[in-house]
Amino acid sequence: MPFSSLGLIPALLRAATELGYATPTPIQSAAIPPILQGRDVLGSAQTGSGKTAAFSLPMLQRLAAGQHHTPRRVRALVLVPTRELAAQVGEAMRSLAQHLPEPLRIAIAFGGVSINPQMMGLRGGADIMVATPGRLLDLVAHNALKLASVETLVLDEADRLFDLGFAEELGRILAMLPAERQNLLFSATFPAAIQGLADSLLRDPVRVEVQGAPGTEPAIVQRAIEVDANRRTQLLRHLIKESKWERVLVFVATQHAAQTVAEKLYKNHIYAVPFHGDIAQGTRADILAQFKDSRWDVVVATDLAARGLDIADLPVVINYDLPRSPVDYTHRIGRTGRAGETGVAISFVTAESAAHFSLIEKRQGLSLPRERIEGFEPTEAAVAVLEAVAIAAPTSSTGGVKGKRPSKKDKLRAAAAQAAGAPVVDVPQD
Repeated sequence: MPFSSLGLIPALLRAATELGYATPTPIQSAAIPPILQGRDVLGSAQTGSGKTAAFSLPMLQRLAAGQHHTPRRVRALVLVPTRELAAQVGEAMRSLAQHLPEPLRIAIAFGGVSINPQMMGLRGGADIMVATPGRLLDLVAHNALKLASVETLVLDEADRLFDLGFAEELGRILAMLPAERQNLLFSATFPAAIQGLADSLLRDPVRVEVQGAPGTEPAIVQRAIEVDANRRTQLLRHLIKESKWERVLVFVATQHAAQTVAEKLYKNHIYAVPFHGDIAQGTRADILAQFKDSRWDVVVATDLAARGLDIADLPVVINYDLPRSPVDYTHRIGRTGRAGETGVAISFVTAESAAHFSLIEKRQGLSLPRERIEGFEPTEAAVAVLEAVAIAAPTSSTGGVKGKRPSKKDKLRAAAAQAAGAPVVDVPQD
């Protein structure tokens, strides 16, 4: 099915062709027609499936058809959870709109940088506002823009915008919008916990869900490697050098870990750089641009990099620390295997994280073999499993006597021995 069959105008078809969009993806084929009709849409598809173009193309066409407002008023509002995604979506929309007969003004705003240039950029008005929630509220508070004329609201990575971190800001923004408007919600995942919130916002929506459609799954090879926690950095260095990966995105749990792991890799002649929320926005933009140009071998990032970032031909994603939830796992590994390319996603599984990774597998419908790399075989026992066995294991007959109860360490030793098939021997207490 060609883009021309979806009802798009020639100017948008030309832009899509120049940007390399040969044929529409499943999410684009399913979402563009109802958006052109003015319907509310709930769109769910895996990362890298073309969701940005799926809402941008029809929205640009509807705005271009009704472009007669002077001065310019914000008629379309696109909310995103991160600064990087705001910049990426805004630039993508500008590229798609470049051949429209009457140009649309697209403004981009996010925190972490001075608000003054963004306010100056809005002096002539804007047709489309792409923003993070906090900075949008700042601009409204400074009277830099008003939201009373918004005709279309887009929530990109909507599940993140519905979670507790954005709930209060999102509620304030929704209260400023006209009741009559088109609502478009797009994300790779819509957990059941936020489905009710999405339903309360949408009116008779068209639901577009294309995950798992034949031939649309990204070609990502998923691996799980067992390793002791204190040897993960050594294993990471070994894998990078042995596999000769040119670009690797490594996910860690904290900003401190991002700094520490990147520094250790750099000292071992691997060009690695940290990426997290405490790094200035301009520096983060430079890091991503340089990473895309292969000037960095490794970016060690927090979950700030798990959403929306489109890094073409990224071969490998590594979960140095496991994500907090199966949803985050989906977004992390979705940074590779994009746009028909293949990719590899590796998770380091330590004794402490083994039970959590099993939960992620269960929720994802996975069953990955546990690999061991020669020279990095783990020596730590699976603590969570041993604790569960120890709790269930019978204790000695003196268990109720003060000073005679087995300690937690004794229970773990006994459980480990039991798991290994060795006889369990009561350890006398001092």
